[in-house]
Amino acid sequence: MAPRPPHFPSLLPPPSGGRREGDPPGRRRLAAIEDPLPLESGVRLPGVRLAYETWGQRAADGSNAVLVLHALTGDSHAAGPAGPGHPTPGWWDALVGPGRALDTDRWFVVAPNVLGGCQGSTGPSSPGPDGAPWGSRFPYLTVRDQVAAEAALADVLGIGRWAAVVGGSMGGMRALEWAVSRPERTGSLLVLAAPAAASAEQIAWGSVQIGVIRSDPGWRGGDYHGAPPGGGPHRGLGQARRIAHITYRSEPELGSRFGGEPQPGEEPGRGGRYRVESYLDHHAQKLVRRFDAGSYVALTEAMNGHDVGRGRGGTARALRRADMPALVVGVDSDRLYPPSQQEELAALLPGSDALRLVNSPYGHDGFLIETGQVGSFVRELLPPSSPLTPSPLLREELP
Repeated sequence: MAPRPPHFPSLLPPPSGGRREGDPPGRRRLAAIEDPLPLESGVRLPGVRLAYETWGQRAADGSNAVLVLHALTGDSHAAGPAGPGHPTPGWWDALVGPGRALDTDRWFVVAPNVLGGCQGSTGPSSPGPDGAPWGSRFPYLTVRDQVAAEAALADVLGIGRWAAVVGGSMGGMRALEWAVSRPERTGSLLVLAAPAAASAEQIAWGSVQIGVIRSDPGWRGGDYHGAPPGGGPHRGLGQARRIAHITYRSEPELGSRFGGEPQPGEEPGRGGRYRVESYLDHHAQKLVRRFDAGSYVALTEAMNGHDVGRGRGGTARALRRADMPALVVGVDSDRLYPPSQQEELAALLPGSDALRLVNSPYGHDGFLIETGQVGSFVRELLPPSSPLTPSPLLREELP
């Protein structure tokens, strides 16, 4: 029997699902970094801008500011509904708002779209110096480069020190890098489902996903943004998403939800799909319409290179720099970033004690799904009775 092509809806996907110039801005704002950003590679990246969203009001001295960092395919829209400019609802909506764990009556919450992303920040799909998409010209990034851009954003916002830096998965890598590279600007730290360094297996998973995108004829060497609908690397990006999503969930959950059952109305022996295949197709179809393949490659490469101990005398020595109150949280069913990696972090961070665990059947995605448990850890880090007394709130229009 001939192999079956991936299932996609009849409407052809755009060459990139990333945000385009002229799209509705939604709640996002754009901050321009005036000077070219020095990257670890030696490249100086000009014209950097970061998209970001805020909730709450900033204290006059910025002392109530909390930085919230998203995972691989997230963006600045941590809270709020879907709508013009925002293809999906806020990825941590249950945690951000008045009376919630990140209480916006008290905290000024800032969520940027990562450097290299595709929802307003400079990345492969955004305009380069000549006005054309960066495409294949976009430089290799590291997590340290991404944090350098976020530090420049903090300068633009007048925030000298975050009350807390919070992130999960790729966002947890950046949060950890903030604490190690800029401890004086990191008041406290919450790392969820992230390691001190990418493991060989994690690099392998990421490399396979990069490979399937680059092997798509629609990749065009990374310069596909001017292609017609259906002419971009949507098949490769969709396949990368399928691979990734398997690692994001647990085997027991997939077994209990889908088992080996066929999709209703389809027969696998006659070209139809199993229910779990339909589920993966659904997530692939969603991603190719809201994300950019070049960003997926650039961000996955950065995650593969994550290692807080690189050039710093190793992990243990590097983590000793992060001398601030810290909570490290893992997900008990996470097979992508297993709790053993967070145990290492909890043991080595000076301001941390025992590892906290989210109990969830959902695997790595538990840090996004189990918002009740995650909220309790946020409150533990930033309790309502915290001695921190922010300066009076400053009502102003931020840049």
